[in-house]
Amino acid sequence: MSDDRVLLAHGGGGRLTKQLIEQVFLPALSNPALASLDDAALLKLEPGGWAFTTDTYVVSPLFFPGGDIGKLAVCGTINDLAVKGARPLWLSLGVVLEEGLLLADLRRVAESIGSLAKAEGVAIVTGDTKVVERGRCDGLYLNTAGIGRLATPLPLGPASIRPGDAVLVSGHLGDHGVAVLGRRTGISFSPEVSSDCAPLWGLVDAVLGTGGRIHAMRDLTRGGLAGALCDFAQSSGLGIRISEGKLPIRKAVRGACDLLGLDPLNVANEGNLVIFCPPGDTAGVLKAMKSHPYGASAAVIGEVCEEPGKTVLLVSNIGGERIVDMPVGEDLPRIC
Repeated sequence: MSDDRVLLAHGGGGRLTKQLIEQVFLPALSNPALASLDDAALLKLEPGGWAFTTDTYVVSPLFFPGGDIGKLAVCGTINDLAVKGARPLWLSLGVVLEEGLLLADLRRVAESIGSLAKAEGVAIVTGDTKVVERGRCDGLYLNTAGIGRLATPLPLGPASIRPGDAVLVSGHLGDHGVAVLGRRTGISFSPEVSSDCAPLWGLVDAVLGTGGRIHAMRDLTRGGLAGALCDFAQSSGLGIRISEGKLPIRKAVRGACDLLGLDPLNVANEGNLVIFCPPGDTAGVLKAMKSHPYGASAAVIGEVCEEPGKTVLLVSNIGGERIVDMPVGEDLPRIC
């Protein structure tokens, strides 16, 4: 391609579209299922349960400490499957490009997608590319869909949690949202906050391998921990009580939230999950989490209770309680 930027003609379905696919995407994503470049991928599904998810990524900026929009898309889709107990196998990739986007940036994103997917044993098996006029898109948007095979016979979700269940998180809260906000606004933190963006199937697989009973899992994206816990409380009809002193939050993240008037419970992660399990299985689950690189900072932060129903309570460091509300909107838009 003679030009160093995306042109409208790259989305026209002709010679330049073919060049874009062959010179940018195929070198980064190549695998046998994608090689035919046909209208649909042909997949061989074995007997058993399957999970299917889809998501769209519009993060700004495209590159941030700890990740980029490509890594975010692969991790986000893998994690949505993983928290349902499904081993991720196949992903689709839809790309919306803005006229004028640097091809070097596009190659960087494609390589990020390809290298992470291959490292996780996931194949990008089908995709699509569109180009819109300058000013109609903020550089690059991605849409992914993922298919994974269930690795547990037990349904994971709010209907399965029970009073007495321990509530665990796998890592520090709020890292991703603060990292993206810092890069977007030019605010620097000391030490620098990096996104926790990470693929969590390996961590989930280790937890499932303990044989412990896992009742529910959720990755902490938009809405953060508060959004996930409020959703579980509302859906299950039970209460959840967490302890402020047990929440793993970095000093830099807490300081940034204090400065900007944000609640770290509402700030998104992209490599963190919450797990509900019976108290008798908590020690084994926590040990498995801490033995994995993405769960080294895992902690038990609370428990499920019968009353007050449909409510999340935070026990403060001085012993008081406050209700944790479901976030009304996004404190930090365009973070994923």
